[in-house]
Amino acid sequence: MKRRLCIRLLLLFVLCIMVDSQWSMAMAQVHRINQDGSNAALYDDGDGYYVEDRPGSYTDGAGNRTTWGRDTTRFKNKKDYPIGQFQWVLEPRLGTVVDAENNDTVVHDFQKWNATDGYTGEYNYLANIGSPRLSRIYFNRETSDEFLFLQPFSFFRGSLQDFRFTNTKSPITNLAYHSCGNRQTGEDRVRGYFATNINKLAGLGFKLDYTYGVGYYYAQPNSMFGSTFYGYYRGERYNMHAYIGINHMKMGENGGIEDDRYIEDPLSMGQDYSSENIPTMLSQTWNRNHEQHFYLTHRYNIGFNRILEVPDSLKPTPPSESSLLADLPDSIQTILRSDTLARRLAVDSLMQVWRDTQEVPKEFVPVTSFIHTLDVSNLKHEYLAHNTTKDYYTNTFYGDGNAMSDMTRALSVRNTFGIALREGFNKWAQMGITLFGTHKLRSYKLMNEQGGLTDYTENDISVGGELARTQGSRFHYNASAEVWLVGEHVGDLNIDGKTDLKLRLGRRDSLFTDLHVGFMHRKPSFFFRHYHSQTTWWDNNDLSREVRLKIDGTLRLNKLGTKLQIGFENISNYTYFGMQNTLHDKAEAGSILPTDFSHDVSVMQTNSVQVFGATLAQDLKWGVLHWDSQVSYQASSNQDALPLPTLNIYTNLYLLFRIGIAKVLRVQLGGDMRYFTSYYAPDYSTAIQQFAVQDTRYERIKIGSYPIIGAYINAHLKHCRLYVSVRHVNAGSGHAFLVPHYPINPMTINLGISWNLFN
Repeated sequence: MKRRLCIRLLLLFVLCIMVDSQWSMAMAQVHRINQDGSNAALYDDGDGYYVEDRPGSYTDGAGNRTTWGRDTTRFKNKKDYPIGQFQWVLEPRLGTVVDAENNDTVVHDFQKWNATDGYTGEYNYLANIGSPRLSRIYFNRETSDEFLFLQPFSFFRGSLQDFRFTNTKSPITNLAYHSCGNRQTGEDRVRGYFATNINKLAGLGFKLDYTYGVGYYYAQPNSMFGSTFYGYYRGERYNMHAYIGINHMKMGENGGIEDDRYIEDPLSMGQDYSSENIPTMLSQTWNRNHEQHFYLTHRYNIGFNRILEVPDSLKPTPPSESSLLADLPDSIQTILRSDTLARRLAVDSLMQVWRDTQEVPKEFVPVTSFIHTLDVSNLKHEYLAHNTTKDYYTNTFYGDGNAMSDMTRALSVRNTFGIALREGFNKWAQMGITLFGTHKLRSYKLMNEQGGLTDYTENDISVGGELARTQGSRFHYNASAEVWLVGEHVGDLNIDGKTDLKLRLGRRDSLFTDLHVGFMHRKPSFFFRHYHSQTTWWDNNDLSREVRLKIDGTLRLNKLGTKLQIGFENISNYTYFGMQNTLHDKAEAGSILPTDFSHDVSVMQTNSVQVFGATLAQDLKWGVLHWDSQVSYQASSNQDALPLPTLNIYTNLYLLFRIGIAKVLRVQLGGDMRYFTSYYAPDYSTAIQQFAVQDTRYERIKIGSYPIIGAYINAHLKHCRLYVSVRHVNAGSGHAFLVPHYPINPMTINLGISWNLFN
């Protein structure tokens, strides 16, 4: 009850701060097309943001896009405010700006926004909101995070490369609240986002996010608070982006249920158990992560000014003869009325004076940029446990197994310096060239056998280069290479290439294609090589370098609603986590009960793994009836080391219509289904908070071949979005698991509301 009261007070507090903000801009006088060749700007027509090809933004010669600002002629009522914004993300290494869509205000399928298993249900997770998750679709998995403990929390913890900076015509606030269940089992999430401009070139904002889930199963509460603050300045010569992200994530660990029959065959257990009463392996056990991320990227551009071609409609109108002569003394005007030649000379002279006073519009064209990026990350990881089940862990390396208190700390400081020859400063400069060098300091603290902390320090120096073409509307590419010269990772190599092409198919559709090729030769990250705790311990100094070759691409037809993704990856010395359990002496050899084993996890490598994947997404429409589907096929050459389901299916059938006198209420009413074929899904290790493949020495458990069905109604009215959804409506007997021994939540009714406030 107290936590729900805190959530509502936080929501009210954020609302009170944000609603009073005031903001204005001067209207820009020159309009140019965006670097992608369009005049696109984002507007809100009461049906969410959309792209419209009309003047709404300005791009200077340095590639900085700004809004036109407030047009006071359109807003006679002081209560009306200009609505419009655009957003972008950063490439973290050099701070390169990449335009992005505003996903946080998407109206369609809003009921899936707060689903931990993702928009298409592709993630395995531990049932409670915000818990660790792993994508079943291999080519959609997040890039390995250097701080291993943070990687499974992609649902709650946003990464820098996904964070959207905002330029807005008037201050915008988005408040959202999601809830399900009751005080004993429920979930709540409150989120606030605020963005405003200081002027046309600078802006700032913040995001607050609080999630709390008691959990439908015993001893599994999650509590997470995240805050993000940002600011930017995008001038012609100087650019700067600053970002601060702070996350506190506390997760209760129950180790899974003691016997899967509580879910699969509840009658055989002698009585009817509700989800919160099913016995679990652990209680009074927690993992905590406290993260701070500080980021600053800035660059100084040198170049030249050139005269800007201005459309005639924007050129100033020359004054008439009478207005030119009106300021002359009456005596001179009398003479000029009778002397035609003198009048003409006077008018010509005054007209020349007027022309000399007009400022010729110019634009700054950058030729060279000097870049510096500072990236600092700090992590504190804690594992706390009391009254641990006897023999749950195979090993106890020090201390009392019933009073565990492990701590791991990590600090990373990266400085990158670069110099870039910019593309587009003349007709021969069809691509940009960038050279950069990076120094990275990493410091770690691991537990030792006396229960104290031991320091580890690593330094690396790398150099690299990049060729890129970002301008133009049809064809772009980016090729980069980086090699490590000094330090722990000396000899590592990373080569990456991307290209995209847009082709017009008649008047009705366009074909979008992109291709990505990557090669990586790298030493496994620190936590694969070293980790110490009371129950888990390794120092793997002999791990071989991973070698990865990846090729993937996408074909997309927007009008037909068709998207095809295909990928292939070959991995040598694939490094992964695997369970290393020990069967108790009195247990049967073929047992699959977690109570019959003690648990341990270790780092493993296998010689070679090949992965192929293809995903076809198709959206169909017949009047108000819509059917959106996605089917993914995958094949792994080594299912023991890299298990993947052969098929992963998501389908969504719904009606989309408008009601009301002016058709202002948009309604999406339907149901969806998530399904994947059975496979030996990765287990979950509470000791390291990571997914690990099942122990191949014993009988293993398959999950899958179980549909997860939901129903929903999603509505949108002006700036308000809301939904009611029922998830897992087919709950009952069956193998309803997404992770071995971690059952899916029973049927839940979920509510959500999101409101956009301007000014």
